[in-house]
Amino acid sequence: MKIKNFISYCVIAAATFGLAACSDTDAQYTIPQVDAPVLVGSDPAEGSVVDDGDRVITLKFDKNIGFASANYDKITLTGGGQVTKAIVYGTSKTLTISTTGTPKGAQCTLTIPAGLIYGPNKVTAPEITINYSTKAPVPIDNNLVMATSAKALALYNYLKDNYGNGIISGMMASVAWNNDASDQVYQWTGKYPAINGYDYIHMPASVAGANWINYNDITPVKTWADNGGIVTIGWHWLVPRKAVEANAYSSLDPNTDYTYVPSETEFDMKNATVEGTWEKAFVDYDLANLAAYLKLLKDAGIPVLWRPFHEAAGGWFWWGTDAEAYKALWKYMFNYLKAEGFDNLIWVWTSQTGDDNWYPGDAYVDIVGRDLYGDNATSCANNYTTLSNKYSNKIVTLSECGWSEYTNSRVANISEQWGAGAKWSWFMPWYDGSEAVNKHADEAWWKAAMELDYVITRDEVNF
Repeated sequence: MKIKNFISYCVIAAATFGLAACSDTDAQYTIPQVDAPVLVGSDPAEGSVVDDGDRVITLKFDKNIGFASANYDKITLTGGGQVTKAIVYGTSKTLTISTTGTPKGAQCTLTIPAGLIYGPNKVTAPEITINYSTKAPVPIDNNLVMATSAKALALYNYLKDNYGNGIISGMMASVAWNNDASDQVYQWTGKYPAINGYDYIHMPASVAGANWINYNDITPVKTWADNGGIVTIGWHWLVPRKAVEANAYSSLDPNTDYTYVPSETEFDMKNATVEGTWEKAFVDYDLANLAAYLKLLKDAGIPVLWRPFHEAAGGWFWWGTDAEAYKALWKYMFNYLKAEGFDNLIWVWTSQTGDDNWYPGDAYVDIVGRDLYGDNATSCANNYTTLSNKYSNKIVTLSECGWSEYTNSRVANISEQWGAGAKWSWFMPWYDGSEAVNKHADEAWWKAAMELDYVITRDEVNF
């Protein structure tokens, strides 16, 4: 009996004391009320002035916070640009917000609505706003990097005056040295494009005296210019497939022994400006050929939108295998032609967007171009905005456009591009071969373009 009574007493006592212990524990560990998260800092700071373009914004709070990443689209950014992502990484006091496309000279307000950010006990933060601005755009350059002739200056000023107000029509010549494609546009629309694009791609054949191409005969270019047209010329620069001695160029077949494809040639771009190499010997040889042809246009008083080494960062041309060598070669050509006395060349550099390390520099470039094939209006506008923000002191243009086999689509109509904000200086579809199934710019595309009152045709050019 005594043992049994003792056990009963212990059980009752334990139960009693246990209940008391649980009550004490509850009182001890009750989570106190925590205030809503308070913003203590941001980057950019309130009222600061920052660079344009893509930006990561960070907001720092006085305590750990929570945020549902799916709510990023409820955050607004006024002044241009858009929010693309917002996240709290792990356990953190910081909200990280990714934005893109903010233009220069913008007054920006980032707003996070009340209730999206919360603290440890789910108490939500009130609405938060951060005000900042981007640096003002630099005015378009007044001076050209090389050209000093009256006609070249008049052309450049004409481009500047129209930039943002109208877009100049252009067309690439078929097989590089004629006006046939522009004649076709006239047949379709009753109007000529304002610009005709030529190319020295067949330099080896012309130098060799081929009967089908002769760059010494500037009749097509002069006829175009005499009728009020603007001239742009590029150069798909062909180099020998194999190393060759300086005195052996005449032994090469111009139709088979040259290429611009990197994998098809032994030509090493890094040697293009290095003394004693066969590559530099060829560069000097062909620059002399180029200068002789260009001099005919200079003597005829024809200003040229000169566009060599296009699409370099794409890597599909031999001049796109190394950024530093590319810039060295651009400057080498520039100084070579400057020493030859050229005063009629307006230099156009073609960007791939996001290839700033390929840019030769403001002292060697007058206009920045972009080649787009198959892009929709939004893509065109994004490319334009990115380039015009980055190179705000330069005119930006759609230096080539057309159909893409990769997207299975044609570049957006000019009205769509312009409406989306792509205010290019000019546009220039590539020419179509007779076998083309999907044309770079068909009759309907051209008719739609030429009907726009802000598209400038050859008869409207005045400089």
